[in-house]
Amino acid sequence: MEFLTTMWNLVTKYSGFFLEGVGNTLILSFFTVLLGTILGTLMATARMSKIAPLRWFAAAYIEFFRGTPLMVQLMFIFYGLPMIGITFPDVSFIPNFDRFAAGVVAMSLNSCAYVAEIIRSGIQAVDKGQTEAARSLGFHEGQTMRLVVLPQAIRNILPALGNEFVTDIKESSIVSVIGIADLMYRSKGVIAKTYNSLECLAIAAIIYFVMTFVSSRLIALLERKMSRGRK
Repeated sequence: MEFLTTMWNLVTKYSGFFLEGVGNTLILSFFTVLLGTILGTLMATARMSKIAPLRWFAAAYIEFFRGTPLMVQLMFIFYGLPMIGITFPDVSFIPNFDRFAAGVVAMSLNSCAYVAEIIRSGIQAVDKGQTEAARSLGFHEGQTMRLVVLPQAIRNILPALGNEFVTDIKESSIVSVIGIADLMYRSKGVIAKTYNSLECLAIAAIIYFVMTFVSSRLIALLERKMSRGRK
């Protein structure tokens, strides 16, 4: 009971800290999913390209980013790129923009590799007869992909993309190591002030669960609506 009381006191006293962390976590996850989906679509297209060098590059990229830890990728981007002269700009009205940009870039590049495989499998699941029908109507390859194949593939890949978004919310906690004020970073700040480590971690875990649970339910609702539309 004392444990729960302490948790409640921490929530009421440091609610601003936790809410700021939640906001930054959701913003980071949103941009990660947005950029990861755009880049993943391009990478999936390259992976299925008839041009061999593009296929090789896409395959190597996907295998590398799926086969190495996100933590290592984040460190290389945040600490490694400045060592070779590549730096992120400072934006005066956004505190620590360089750290935020590094986090978005690292997570987007990592997510891109997973999204590319999700999209590739979704595209390959579309009946080849759809492509043949589109080509017989005079659509060129780009139009066929954009207007016929991708809209159908989206229905197939939506559940997997939703899972990727949920995963991004949870994995965003890694960016706290480079000083981005996400939920985990703010939770560590409260721990440093109060020394109630277990209680703060429990609060963070509950908040992460709420965010991922709500996201999963919204994605499931969207999936059901699309299924009804297909019928």
